[in-house]
Amino acid sequence: MKTTVFTVSLFLLFSFSIASAQLSKMTVGYGSISAAQLPVWVAKEAGIFSKNGLDVQLVFFKGSTTAVMALLSRETPISQVTGPPIVNAGLRGGDSVFVAGGAVIIDYWLMSRADIKTAEQLKGGSIAVSTFGGQSEFVSRIALKKLGLTPGKDVTMVQIGVPSDRLIATETGKVRAALLNSPDSFIGEKKGLYTHAYVSLPSQSTGAATTRRFIRENPDMVRKYVRSQIEAVHRIKTDRETAQRVLVKYLGPQDKQILDKTYDDISSDQKLPPKQYPTLEGLKSILDPLAETDAKAKAAKPEEFVDMTFVRELDQSGFTDSLYKKQ
Repeated sequence: MKTTVFTVSLFLLFSFSIASAQLSKMTVGYGSISAAQLPVWVAKEAGIFSKNGLDVQLVFFKGSTTAVMALLSRETPISQVTGPPIVNAGLRGGDSVFVAGGAVIIDYWLMSRADIKTAEQLKGGSIAVSTFGGQSEFVSRIALKKLGLTPGKDVTMVQIGVPSDRLIATETGKVRAALLNSPDSFIGEKKGLYTHAYVSLPSQSTGAATTRRFIRENPDMVRKYVRSQIEAVHRIKTDRETAQRVLVKYLGPQDKQILDKTYDDISSDQKLPPKQYPTLEGLKSILDPLAETDAKAKAAKPEEFVDMTFVRELDQSGFTDSLYKKQ
């Protein structure tokens, strides 16, 4: 009996070693601590990556601009990043593209302490964004335009990485106001911060990006990654408990009301579509303002910044629809 148990144990250990060896190792970057990163976090924590043959190590970069630099330097083969730095890199010759859409609507609040309630009071102060060239800076220009303010003239933009740090900087008076998204916008609202402008529009927010070179050299790894992302999105939409547990792990302890609000926001089909196509409309919304002063942006097409091959394969094969038929 002891010999049998020992033999079985060796067999299981050997089988596990083979299975582990068959996983393709991959370092994946992500450029923010926000709810929009939930698909990659769930894919990691729920074992979806490993189920699809990937051994993924997640690496955090302060801002999508930095994460895209790591992508282009081949430090990371895939990163979860926002649209503006991918577009900016592409206009300057980079070969980075979105392969899965992730979140395709942006929601940002320009918030200050409660005693600052007019655009005039913002003048001469600093506005906190994540990184220059990133999504929060892109949105800040839209928000400030609504208020009749001009960056560089009326206000100074400063880089303060993660949203939670921008929230603290606003509360303590280090900056006059900050661009915040969920859950920090909800936290700021609960603490009594004043909203000067709210910006919500279709845009390529946090999605999965890689390089055309990596796609050519490792198409199967990209295919497994996109499949994992689509499965993670399904898991988010159908398993509230797991999704919220993962949010707490990466965002830290949250007030229950704010956690519920954050989950409801990110899990909506409008913001996080089941089929995960990158949004051409959203990329156009990034290109249009750039086209006013950049000839390359004016000539560029949204299709230049995406590779739909893998989401289209999974859609046309019926895989994506099959996930939701199992409910």
